[in-house]
Amino acid sequence: MPSETARRITAGAYDTHVHVAPDVMKRLVDDVTLARRCAETGLAGFVLKSHYVPTAERAEVVRGTVPGVDVLGAITLNASVGGLNPVAVEIAGRQGARVVWLPTVDCRNQRESRARAPEGAVPPMWAQLQDDLAEQGIMAPAIDVVGEDGQVVPALRQVLALIAKHDMVLATGHLSGPEIKAAVEAAADAGVRRIVVTHPEFTSQRIPVEAQRELAERGALMERCFTTPHSGKISWEQWYAHIREVGPEHSVLSSDLGQPFNPPVEDGLALLADRLLANGFTEDEIHTMAVVNSRRLAVVG
Repeated sequence: MPSETARRITAGAYDTHVHVAPDVMKRLVDDVTLARRCAETGLAGFVLKSHYVPTAERAEVVRGTVPGVDVLGAITLNASVGGLNPVAVEIAGRQGARVVWLPTVDCRNQRESRARAPEGAVPPMWAQLQDDLAEQGIMAPAIDVVGEDGQVVPALRQVLALIAKHDMVLATGHLSGPEIKAAVEAAADAGVRRIVVTHPEFTSQRIPVEAQRELAERGALMERCFTTPHSGKISWEQWYAHIREVGPEHSVLSSDLGQPFNPPVEDGLALLADRLLANGFTEDEIHTMAVVNSRRLAVVG
């Protein structure tokens, strides 16, 4: 259980990366119940992430059901929404979606990744679903975000222009380090104001600290997810070291929780706060990562 100190430090934060029901996979909690638990534990809200469907409509329904908790929608540009589909992004923007994730399970980097998870690491739940699609012969082609010239493809440029137009957040999904660099630079040039490098320690990414620093200099926040070290994809010690080397001011905490075998979603940020406190981070540093930077992403204005 999180400590009262951790609850206090993370009060007012948004969890900008959760996986909850309804979904195509079994989840620990549904979105309405999570909103009520956030109200009880002091969180301001959360962003509904799905690898497969847009969530802005769901978010609006939950906000109406649980007033006072700011539940935000998103879209992930995998094959199920047409990949780098400007129409899907425009519709999501008009519906009030807050975050646009670049491809995750369907990006070429994730599809072709041969990176081995450390022994004992827990595989992501979507891996089985992807295998099921492949067995049925309905796996879509991998989505390319960068061309042979190293520049982002025209469809991504269209998407970035729409993200800037609707003042949404760009999250880099499961792209490779070089792809992330190209996407972040193109996004900054397109006028995107808020950029997140999605869990840079994830197995298929493993972005070196020096590259993380360069991305931070372009204004991107490094997303530090609870599940990445909790599931054994990186050691906690290395995770702490990355935050220190890049700087807490350039990191945002999120949980990436919702899997049935993991801790309660509403506890994720506070559990991170307790771990960070125990490993030498100050309350101000944790507050910056959990509250200040998550609100910078979630709150319009």
